[in-house]
Amino acid sequence: MSLSFRQSDILNIARQDGRVMVDDLAAQFGVTVQTIRRDLSELADLGKLDRVHGGAVIRSGVSNIGYEDRRALNDGAKARIATGCAQDIPDGASVFMNIGTSTEAVARQLVNHKNLMVVTNNMNVANILAENTDCEIVVAGGVLRRSDGGLVGNLTVATIRHFKFDYAVIGCSALDADGDLLDFDFQEVQVSQTILAQTRRTFLVADHSKFQRAAPARITSLAEIDTFYTDRPLTDRLSKRCQAWKTDLRVCQ
Repeated sequence: MSLSFRQSDILNIARQDGRVMVDDLAAQFGVTVQTIRRDLSELADLGKLDRVHGGAVIRSGVSNIGYEDRRALNDGAKARIATGCAQDIPDGASVFMNIGTSTEAVARQLVNHKNLMVVTNNMNVANILAENTDCEIVVAGGVLRRSDGGLVGNLTVATIRHFKFDYAVIGCSALDADGDLLDFDFQEVQVSQTILAQTRRTFLVADHSKFQRAAPARITSLAEIDTFYTDRPLTDRLSKRCQAWKTDLRVCQ
């Protein structure tokens, strides 16, 4: 079944904000709430959304959305987050950058940094930073995940263990209400956990869409993150936890 133009727009809004509300959509599109409810029900039947009281949310599950869709999702917010993160990475640093569109955005902000060493299991990050002639790039070998240019597996983990990084810049697929970072790929989780053990400071980059998502595999807690760069405030409960954990929260708006 093909989507109507309105349903495609609704799905794009849901991807942007994590959820949509019936009354808001009815006002935005100038149609009845019954029409919007029907649209949401059809999108739910197609596996695009999950219905909740008063609206719908992006469907959670055990697999991630497509990489190109993720790259386009909240690209403006990712750019602001990346700028904030890159400003805190000094020239002359050693940095690890893992798989993800948010870490790619940070890489774009590092192309003018001087005397960097960047180790990555993200082929896209390596290609972006190849533009920076003052950056030494080490690609952590492993099994290529063609869907997103990521390298995972035992060889990747073994390579990372040869280093001690000044900074690690990591992303995640989801962040739950307890402050746990989550992902879909168990091999990628193993890589991320190895990175955390091999770095002096850890920076998390994740936009607000991650707050409404779920994934099955736990990476770590925000308690283990030094600085979290995002684009919207956290809940009061999670903000207080970050204060107790001494996790620095940077909202880049």
